[in-house]
Amino acid sequence: MNGLRRHGARIAITFLPVLFALLHAADVWRWPLLAHLDQFIYDARLRATMPGTLDPRIVIVDIDEASLEQFGQWPWSRDKLARLTNELMGRQQAAVLGFDVLFAEPDASSGLPVLRQLAAGPWRNDPKFGAEIERLAPSLDHDASFAKALAGRRVVLGYYLTQTGEPRAKGVLPKPVLPLEALPAARDLATRWNGFGANMAQLAAAAPEAGFFNVVLDPNEDGVVRSVPLIARYEGGAAQSGYYESLALAVHRVLKGGAPSLVPVLAPPGPRAGAPVLEALVLGSTRSSLRIPVDASGGMLVPFRGRGGPFGGSFRYVSAARLLDGSLAAGELQGKAVLIGATAPGLQDLRATPVDAVFPGVEVHANIISGLLDRRLFAVPDYAAGYECATLLLAGLLLAFGLTLLSVPRAVLLAVFTAVGLAALNTWLYLAAGLVLPLAAALAMVPLAFALNMSWGYFVEARASRNLATLFGTYVPPPLVDEMRADPRRYSMHAQSKELTVLFCDMRGFTRMSEQMAPAELQAFLNAFFSRLARIISEHRGTVDKYMGDCVMAFWGAPVDTADHATLTVEAAIHMAAVVQEINQSHRASGRPEISVGIGINTGLMSVGDMGSAERRSYTVVGDAVNLASRLEGLSGYYGVEIVASAATRDASPCYLWQELDLVRVKGKARAVHIFTPLSRARNAAQGKDEALERWGLTLAAYRAQEWRRAQELLAPLLAADPKKVLYRLYAERLASLSLQPENPDWDGATRFESK
Repeated sequence: MNGLRRHGARIAITFLPVLFALLHAADVWRWPLLAHLDQFIYDARLRATMPGTLDPRIVIVDIDEASLEQFGQWPWSRDKLARLTNELMGRQQAAVLGFDVLFAEPDASSGLPVLRQLAAGPWRNDPKFGAEIERLAPSLDHDASFAKALAGRRVVLGYYLTQTGEPRAKGVLPKPVLPLEALPAARDLATRWNGFGANMAQLAAAAPEAGFFNVVLDPNEDGVVRSVPLIARYEGGAAQSGYYESLALAVHRVLKGGAPSLVPVLAPPGPRAGAPVLEALVLGSTRSSLRIPVDASGGMLVPFRGRGGPFGGSFRYVSAARLLDGSLAAGELQGKAVLIGATAPGLQDLRATPVDAVFPGVEVHANIISGLLDRRLFAVPDYAAGYECATLLLAGLLLAFGLTLLSVPRAVLLAVFTAVGLAALNTWLYLAAGLVLPLAAALAMVPLAFALNMSWGYFVEARASRNLATLFGTYVPPPLVDEMRADPRRYSMHAQSKELTVLFCDMRGFTRMSEQMAPAELQAFLNAFFSRLARIISEHRGTVDKYMGDCVMAFWGAPVDTADHATLTVEAAIHMAAVVQEINQSHRASGRPEISVGIGINTGLMSVGDMGSAERRSYTVVGDAVNLASRLEGLSGYYGVEIVASAATRDASPCYLWQELDLVRVKGKARAVHIFTPLSRARNAAQGKDEALERWGLTLAAYRAQEWRRAQELLAPLLAADPKKVLYRLYAERLASLSLQPENPDWDGATRFESK
């Protein structure tokens, strides 16, 4: 919890991209770049997952350049179209025929209208001429021929809808598939039109089934056809108003055996919408009914099979010329759904799609029919925005906290795994359920959040950490600096009062050694000696304060709080003394003089921080407790021990076995203090040593009570057991002297030292 509070600013800055992405997902502040990126992802995934196989059920009769070269420029006379229709529905036995072509004007290519005008005008007095014209009329009326070819067959004509300021209507519309009342609440959400260009009445009567072939470009203005409306709302005269179906939907319905019921499915209104939203169209009412997901405008995402055109491999293309000249074998198209369209560039029925920049418009309808037959349908669900917001929020929280608390390598892995996880989930939903869900905002959010987090960590937090390392690196062991870097704000150079433990270590015998060693050799020895001591201090979490000639000063408990600072100090002192013994063994072997150390330790309240003059400052400790430790270091030689510690240090290190040395009053202090030396850790102490310490305690008690004879009696066995121990010989001399003096009622047992 402290870590989270410590990194609050970093977490907040990491969450900024998440907030912007959420605004985009909630449609509060749309970023066109993200919308285009979503289009790019959709297009790339669509191309990568297309079947890429031929659908043999659908054939495209192509009005290609070869057909135009052989049978003349478009539009062809209706007698050619009648021949084409008869060939397809008769000799070839196609299951259904759809025209991606409009027949809005009468065919005047035969000259019949002109002849009739002549018969009614200049030649009206010649009855034979008029009669001959009427005799030839059936063969010259190409519209009638075409209508006759259409009549009674499973043919679907095409038309287009328009939206203009002044509605224009031309031709005859088919019957609507749904009345206006079918979508009463969602009427403003479906594609709306107020005009049309449809087929002439004679042909519409012969082939009543028809569908519009309008396509709608992507609303993000990249000019690419990704979806096609399946139904459209036409608001014309009362008799014609309603919802109309697309050419592809009409062909599919006829192919499936007639006109199954079409039922709209409405989703509940969103948080900002006041009416239900169209989400699907259901064909049929049985268990085999087909549910077609659509968007609010009635549009369906085109399930492209592969590349477009005669060589794309998705559908078979047959040149119209082969059907008109009879070169295609009879029955070769039996049972196929046939669409008549144009790929010739001059006829301008080419579209830009995610699959190809130049894609035949007729093949767009073929892909829809194929997708409906295979039920390979894609949908942008009505909860897409909610899904995007949820994934952004969850991933954003994971990144904001994870990137902040993890190391850099693990943060990189987290960012990569998050991005890959979001993409994998999105792709799985696309492949498994056909759901097209937004991904761009999430993919953009992850690297932005990572970049902001790492930048903040490097330029703000790392700078504070580097400053901290610069300030304390020369005083504090590297492990402690690493701990301080975890929360730099907790540490500063400002002075503060804390209970710490301070240690002074002075090397004895330095003068004698300097007399026997060359300066360079002496320098090398001192460097090696103090390096070993500094390493011990560092290993025990101590902070080196300063070096003073042949003395080193260190303290524990700052700048990093250490609860057992006194114990660590005592342990470090014992190790220092052991190092001196190792050095002496080496010196005895090489003939060099031996050295010793005196160590003084005290625990107490002292000031720690950056102190000194304007020219020279250092991170140090000052105070009466520090001065006492310095005085105790000077007493070590007097008592014949290497380590002298105060009672405060003894009390703070109960894990050690201590021997009291004396009650002393050092220079500069009026109050006497008890001093001790550590013998070993309590759990390693021998039973005999415990008995010796108990006897020593009784000796000190008798000494301070001025019971000189009893004290001598208690001390005698200790001295006999260890005659070389300076402490025992010191007290034996004291007792011998004091026993000759009268009892002093003002004596408190303290030894006064007037020198440092």
